[in-house]
Amino acid sequence: MISTLHIKNIGIIEDIIIDFNEGFNVLTGETGAGKSLIINALNIIAGGRFSKEMIRNGEKFSFVEASIYCPENPNSVDGNIIVSREVYLNGRNSCKINGRLATVNELKEFMQDIIDIHGQHDNYNLLDESKHIIYLDDFAGKVLIDLKNEYYELYERYCDINKELNRNYGDDKEKERRLDLLNYELKEITNAKLKVNEDIKLQEEHNIMKNSEKLQENLHIVDESLSNQAIESISLSIRSLEKISGFGDKYEEKLSELKNIYYEVQELSRDIADMYDEISFDEEERDSIEKRLDEIYSLKRKYGNTIEEILLYKEKLENEINEIENVDEINNKLKKEKEKLKISMLDICNKMTVIRKTKAKELSDKINNELTDLEMNNAILRVEVENIEEFDKNGLDKVKFLISTNKGEEEKELIRIASGGEMSRVMLGIKTVLADVDRVYTLIFDEIDTGISGKAGKAVGEKLKAISKNHQVIIVTHLASIAAKGDYNYFISKNVENDKTYTNIRRLTEEETIEEIARISAGDITKTSIEHAKELRKAS
Repeated sequence: MISTLHIKNIGIIEDIIIDFNEGFNVLTGETGAGKSLIINALNIIAGGRFSKEMIRNGEKFSFVEASIYCPENPNSVDGNIIVSREVYLNGRNSCKINGRLATVNELKEFMQDIIDIHGQHDNYNLLDESKHIIYLDDFAGKVLIDLKNEYYELYERYCDINKELNRNYGDDKEKERRLDLLNYELKEITNAKLKVNEDIKLQEEHNIMKNSEKLQENLHIVDESLSNQAIESISLSIRSLEKISGFGDKYEEKLSELKNIYYEVQELSRDIADMYDEISFDEEERDSIEKRLDEIYSLKRKYGNTIEEILLYKEKLENEINEIENVDEINNKLKKEKEKLKISMLDICNKMTVIRKTKAKELSDKINNELTDLEMNNAILRVEVENIEEFDKNGLDKVKFLISTNKGEEEKELIRIASGGEMSRVMLGIKTVLADVDRVYTLIFDEIDTGISGKAGKAVGEKLKAISKNHQVIIVTHLASIAAKGDYNYFISKNVENDKTYTNIRRLTEEETIEEIARISAGDITKTSIEHAKELRKAS
């Protein structure tokens, strides 16, 4: 349940804190005092839409924080969950769940199992058709739930087999298509007869060919310089040192060093001459190298950045081809298991369908009785069970809640009900029947009493009171008959200070609650209205 709600800078609300309780929480008060703003704040904390126009005039942000007591929730700390949402004028949102940053969608998903808001313009859980089958199954009870659990175990294995077959190319057409592709790629790589580092060597050769003139020119200069200048100069130096080598060891040593250099330069000169001679090719050879490089680069674009990677990919191709060609035996076993599962699943699905259709009629009748109590005598709701072609987690059924609100009108989906007050009463009728199995603990109603009074108002109050035995109910109301049912009554008022309007809220004592019921009932607090209020209170 929501134990504390903190609202800041929303509309005329500057900063208020409300402590809610289990059971039936009723909000009443002056027109325009901010009652609906409190529902808006709850909608915001539930991940609903927010308009920057809602931010209090003169402020830069709005802030809503709720403390929720939900001990069974895995996110709770000592049974409590703190959620908050802060929205700024520039559109920036900051959502947190127990101090952890979350997106608006994450907040919405988290809160949808905690609170359910029923107001004139809200989206309700009951309007989500995907949840209709859950409501019906919960209403049907243990027999169907047991069957559903038995079915789901088979369904999980059924899904696993489908995944395995897809991975194993269980579909014959897919298998042949994949084999064709793999064999094509393998043939393309095999025919290329690649060698490791082949591309590097070819690229070197190609670079030489492209720069042959420059290479020859410079190698010729080096060759000429070494042969005609360097060697001749060193030879002359050797002869000079030989003439003085007998005058000391140091001259002998330098002579020896210089002779070594002479032999090395001679060797170098021969190598340069050979390199110069090697730079010769024809255009046919150049075209052949370029064609081979193009072939290698084409393979690289498809299968890997290097020849090594392409050869590794070739290995994978060979392995996968081998697996596919030998997978038939495994797939045949899987297909046989799948067929057996389908038979078992279909048997359970047929049983679930029979139960669902029976319980759908029962649920429809109960909801329609509730709608009659709520002064919707001409409304007929029908829980429809349709068959679907493919197995899903719920079997082979789809469930929809359809309604005709007036005689002669065609059935519509719940979401297409036009009147907000009408919608709220339909929701209330459904919630009353499903109160024991509804998984959402806190139910919030805004303007559920729109367009009703008298007997209908009394019936609405009784339904809300009944629901509050199993759920926390928070409601904004203008009807005395509903306010009189409250376990906890809150009064919302406003005051003006320094040309600014402020919302105030306080929980009423029993005496103050009687006076508020009298005010709502008669528009004024008189002895007669007080007595009437006491009678309404006793009847609660």
